[in-house]
Amino acid sequence: MDTHKSAGIRTRYAPSPTGLQHIGGVRTALFNYLFARSAGGAFILRLEDTDRSRSDPAFTQNLYDTFNWLGIRWDEGPDTGGPRGPYIQSGRFSLYRQYAHDLAGQGGAYYCFCGNERLEALRKAQEAAAREGGALQSGYDRRCRDLPLNEAKRRAAGGDPYTIRLKIPLQDPEGAALFTQYTDRLLGTITWKNEDINPDPVLLKSDGFPTYHLANVVDDHLMGISHVLRAQEWLPSTPLHTILYRAFGWDPPEFCHLPMVMGQDGKKLSKRHGAASVDAFRRQGYLPEALINYVALLGASYEEGKDIYTLQELTEHFSLEKLNKAPAVFDYKRLEWYNGQYLRRKTGAELAALALPFGEGLFKDSPPGPEETAAFIAAMPLIKERINLLAEIPEKIGYLFTEPPLPPPAEFFPKKSDLAQTLRLLRIGRDLVRPLATAAEDEAESLVKERAAQAGVKLGDLLMPLRVAVTGARISPPLFGSLRILGPDRALARVDRALAALSGAG
Repeated sequence: MDTHKSAGIRTRYAPSPTGLQHIGGVRTALFNYLFARSAGGAFILRLEDTDRSRSDPAFTQNLYDTFNWLGIRWDEGPDTGGPRGPYIQSGRFSLYRQYAHDLAGQGGAYYCFCGNERLEALRKAQEAAAREGGALQSGYDRRCRDLPLNEAKRRAAGGDPYTIRLKIPLQDPEGAALFTQYTDRLLGTITWKNEDINPDPVLLKSDGFPTYHLANVVDDHLMGISHVLRAQEWLPSTPLHTILYRAFGWDPPEFCHLPMVMGQDGKKLSKRHGAASVDAFRRQGYLPEALINYVALLGASYEEGKDIYTLQELTEHFSLEKLNKAPAVFDYKRLEWYNGQYLRRKTGAELAALALPFGEGLFKDSPPGPEETAAFIAAMPLIKERINLLAEIPEKIGYLFTEPPLPPPAEFFPKKSDLAQTLRLLRIGRDLVRPLATAAEDEAESLVKERAAQAGVKLGDLLMPLRVAVTGARISPPLFGSLRILGPDRALARVDRALAALSGAG
């Protein structure tokens, strides 16, 4: 039996592989990881795949891919040779069955022989009573709760279908209502009336599969989990889990229910707010370090006046005492800002390697040839300060690889200029193309300033028609760098095309 008696901090992330990893789940995983690392403890990954109808290997693979991309590593698993996988509940069903039967034998649970037909009839009767003005009652009516254990075991051995239900204690020996109390590290002391807890929930289903509650509690105990950090949506389950721990005679872990992650409309973050799955953020060109940095700040504080943290720095500063009770608001613009900061820290070669998969549609060949690859790498310094997402890159530099559409004549006109003046400026610009395409940056600046002074025009006015002719837009990455990447011949061909179009416009 895989019990762990470590006295240190042991946390876990225990997702159900029934969907893609989303921001809320990643925040939970990250906080558990940071807390364990900050205390020199262990971080455990466990797949809670007891819902066999909804579990999918694709979602399991998505979990692994997400962790690998983010750089979050778990510490142990059942495998001892080679890379360790996570704990997987579907391989531990016999263990849960043993504990369920043991608990029934001890009186903390009981065998229930109420089939689906009776339970459905009970539900309909409760709904009908409520419609007629009676008190609203829901859930199991505890019909089998007081069956003698010997009789229950005899029926089970004889083949009668059964479940095993947790026996929620309702009254003390004097008949007073019982309450379950526990201390949450963030929310303080929480008390629930036992009558308000799900009435005697099923621990072991009729097919022999465990429910989430049984598998979760047994595994957390056997794996020595010291702290359970999870979303506040699990608050209603915590009294039930506390009762289950005590029924087994085990000490519960410390609970900490993390602040919710909300959209800016005050509702729980979901697809309606935009990207919610990590895959969606990856497709848009977010970097893992930016996502980690931002998500780590959702509901937690670290150092005053500091925004940028490496994963190592986050582990050094994370503390449960610095968690916020208030919901965290997910701000997509703020995340974009973080991503931009990390993009700007990359070298040109690093940025190109990250951006290349997003720019595949720019190239004639796949994979791109040496010239296209060199041009792509050379373009990175031109746009580094202008992008927040890798997915923005093709739009920013597409003109370097494909001739852009010719804009309407008015797009070429500097402010307060007419067609004749614009043609004059573009012809001056044409004469500058070859020297600008071969000159260093400071030499190019001096050259155009001198030519603008000679022509008696502002520097921006002189360059505007040339910029539009070369890039296809009034706003573009730096013109001089663009000319160097395009080369004088390609740039001159675009200027001549623009001159012909403008001349015909008159």
